[in-house]
Amino acid sequence: MGIATTTGGRLVRKLLLGLLLAVAGGLPAGAADPRGTSANGGTVGVVSGGVEGTYVRIASDLASVLDDGDALRILPMLGKGSVQNLKDIALLRGIDVGIVQSDVLAYAKRERLLPNIDRRINYIAKLYNEEFHILAGPDVKSIGDLAGKAVNVDVQGSGTHMTATLIFDMLGIRVRPETTDQTVALDRLRKGEIAAMAYVAGKPTRLFRDLKAGDGLHFLPVPLSAELLDTYLPSRLTSADYEGLIKPGEEVETVAVGAVMAVYGWERNTDRHRKVARFVDAFFGRFDEFLKAPRHPKWKEVNLAATIPGWTRFEPAEAWLRQASAAGGPQGAAVKQEFETFVSQRGIPPQQAEKLFEQFLLWQARSPQ
Repeated sequence: MGIATTTGGRLVRKLLLGLLLAVAGGLPAGAADPRGTSANGGTVGVVSGGVEGTYVRIASDLASVLDDGDALRILPMLGKGSVQNLKDIALLRGIDVGIVQSDVLAYAKRERLLPNIDRRINYIAKLYNEEFHILAGPDVKSIGDLAGKAVNVDVQGSGTHMTATLIFDMLGIRVRPETTDQTVALDRLRKGEIAAMAYVAGKPTRLFRDLKAGDGLHFLPVPLSAELLDTYLPSRLTSADYEGLIKPGEEVETVAVGAVMAVYGWERNTDRHRKVARFVDAFFGRFDEFLKAPRHPKWKEVNLAATIPGWTRFEPAEAWLRQASAAGGPQGAAVKQEFETFVSQRGIPPQQAEKLFEQFLLWQARSPQ
């Protein structure tokens, strides 16, 4: 079946169209535009991730739920990882919003990628948590066995490359990093050409969805050291996530990093500020629709009121949450406020409190209710 006739093909064409419009920055000067500025005024470009990742599914959901003709139109675009997405938000004309990992801002500041990056980039909301997957061949029994072996860590500039490098350093494991595309890496892993591949994505990721135990591949547990838990959250992979690779009742320990809906910190009274503010209002106001099928299950982990240490929330989003909290909502805002009161009365450090709250949200998301 040709790509143009498949659901994946339609999604790819939609994303490529969005990217072309972003690069072009609109119609050429002098070209006919029968709808004038109304169409461009409501268009919001969202840079996501690769075709097999979770980011692209989230961006597609945003378009499906929020598109409202010329008033608001979401253009999802393929991205090249968190580091590049951050640069694109800051520099490209046609990109208003991007999905990145929560540790990318600290990385960008440390590497001095762009001046004043922490003031130029804001966030709208913390989304879900993305799990760190280590898929290995049959001869690898533990993550420590990867020392000195070839491990794919995705392309340079990707979120996986950044996080995998940090995690292996924290664990004191020196691997031989390879930087190929993930779909190519999976094929090489099956052939035994590399020992393992690292992948940061919200579970269950489509890349591993159809793998079976008979393929000889398996996930490696990640030991939860104190140093890891200073930066990342504890998580797990289960048979409900990957029934072909994990037996019923078994779990694989790992860590997770938060996904963030990032935005350029536009000044008030500018067209771009007003356009993104309109997007914020629609996203927060219709958030319940993302919790229904057929939307990605990761939406159920999102708490709109959750904060991200080291990040500044986009002012219209902060204002929306304050107003909603005063009125008794939105989802999770009152719970967040009560939790902050609880931990402050007990002298729990803010960083530890935030991690406790994240673990509570994960527990709540897995609850039958």
